Amino acid sequence: MSYSFTDTHCHFDFPPFCGDEQASLQRAAEAGVQQIIVPTVTAAGFAPVLALAQQYPALFAALGLHPLYVQQHQDHHLVELSQALATQPTKLIAVGEIGLDLYMPDPCFARQQTLLAAQLKLAKQYDLPVLLHSRRSHDQLSMLLRRADLPRRGVVHGFAGSLAQAQTFLSLGYYIGVGGTITYPRAQKTRRVIAQLPLASLLLETDAPDMPLAGYQGQANRPERLREIFSALCQLRDEPAAEIAWQLQQNVQVLFGLNKTSASLVSPC
Repeated sequence: MSYSFTDTHCHFDFPPFCGDEQASLQRAAEAGVQQIIVPTVTAAGFAPVLALAQQYPALFAALGLHPLYVQQHQDHHLVELSQALATQPTKLIAVGEIGLDLYMPDPCFARQQTLLAAQLKLAKQYDLPVLLHSRRSHDQLSMLLRRADLPRRGVVHGFAGSLAQAQTFLSLGYYIGVGGTITYPRAQKTRRVIAQLPLASLLLETDAPDMPLAGYQGQANRPERLREIFSALCQLRDEPAAEIAWQLQQNVQVLFGLNKTSASLVSPC
């Protein structure tokens, strides 16, 4: 049986997709990936990602300032973000990629926290969910999220923390992004966590062209490989594949307001 999927985190404005959008979307569609959410990483990406989303029905935009580029972000970029959100483009569905990162050298963590708090405030002002980056910063991030109290919540993407950390995010109303990490047999901790979390708290993502799956190391990741992440998830879970596919798309609909009327989304219950 074929299923429909949403890649909730794909940098489709990066190579190898830019200049090859139509063919890349066709490859994704053939694997059942019908919708792709494209987050920005700097203010320079705001206009191009919005344009991509307007041009291609399968693409949806998220605008935000990524913590890895903290030294590039200026205060006027927050003004630009606010202005872009205020126009409320129809294909703009989230604020992201935003978050915290304590893995990189010289993280400028105080500045990261200031930028994140400002963007969370904008997400609250414009009633949008958030796409959250977090490396070695889950505890600090959960504290900021509790303080921000966003009505629409969001998703902690590429999660690789502990079960207790995941449960903290869930208790705050956030989803957990499931990516290619679970395709690696050695990633036992992450695989155990994802196996134990409620299915209603999970979203699929590739983070393409990053986070290559097992067997594709050294290659650019692609949205069509979401189907392989789904297969790996099915191996970890007790629920039937049809139920998993249906619930994942329900989660997308609830968080982002995206809805598919495909027959594959009929409830298996």
